[in-house]
Amino acid sequence: MHVDQPEWISRAQQALGQRVRDARLYANLTQEQLAHRAEIDRSTIQRIEGGQNDAKISHLLRVARALDVQLRDLLP
Repeated sequence: MHVDQPEWISRAQQALGQRVRDARLYANLTQEQLAHRAEIDRSTIQRIEGGQNDAKISHLLRVARALDVQLRDLLP
C-alpha cells in the first residue's frame, strides 16, 4: 500500500532538486555529463532535479562528488 508523503517532504525534494540543478548549471554540465561523472543514469539525475523520487543517499553522494560540492550544500 502506498502512503502519500507529507507536503513538507515534497517541498524538500523540490528544493533538493533545484539545488542540484543550480549546481549542475553552475558547473556548466548537462544532465548527461553529470550522470557520466556520477556514474548513474541520466534518468536518475532527471528525477532528482524534478523532485520526483526519494533519492538514494548513494546517488546524492555521487552527485555531490561529481559536482565538487559538499552534500550538505545540496540539502534544503
